[in-house]
Amino acid sequence: MVVAAHEVAIRKVFSQVEEVRNSAGRTDEGGPLRRVAVCAVLKNPYAGAGYVEDLSALIEASEQIGTLVGKEAARLLDAPVESYGKAGLVGTDGEQEHINAALTSIFGNAFRDAIGGGDAWITSVTKPAVAGTTIDVPLAYKDEVWVRSHYDALEVRIPDAPHPDELVVIAAVANRGRLNARVGGMTVDEARSRA
Repeated sequence: MVVAAHEVAIRKVFSQVEEVRNSAGRTDEGGPLRRVAVCAVLKNPYAGAGYVEDLSALIEASEQIGTLVGKEAARLLDAPVESYGKAGLVGTDGEQEHINAALTSIFGNAFRDAIGGGDAWITSVTKPAVAGTTIDVPLAYKDEVWVRSHYDALEVRIPDAPHPDELVVIAAVANRGRLNARVGGMTVDEARSRA
């Protein structure tokens, strides 16, 4: 089965914005934590085809998807991006490798460019799903994965996706680390000074 990248069609884009203003009854000097997820729901060109060796159509199409969801996530965050993560769901007519193909470094590089850069590996998770499945998108500091204050996650659920023949590609960003983070490790300032 050969599929051209231009055949990957987006059905809808779903976004969510969360603002956390305090944790355990208090806040800190960093201000509210804003977490944003932008999800592209697209037709899986390999759904129902059984095993397909060449998944390059999804890999190639993921560059445009990474740019689309990255730009929208940065716009909705309305602040400099400090953390990022990616995730994906594959409907029951596909296989998990299909959503992984949509989240390779081709996607990651376009996502980074769209949000203004990042040097660290992008945390990621994928799984097979039915419509309404919840997934926790992991987040980490965008320039240094060892900044513990930014280890976090954002729960995402789309009521009508994925359909059996769909994929959900998710980009998530945050403007800061967790409120009242206090487990030690490298700080953002230390990470910046090493750059």
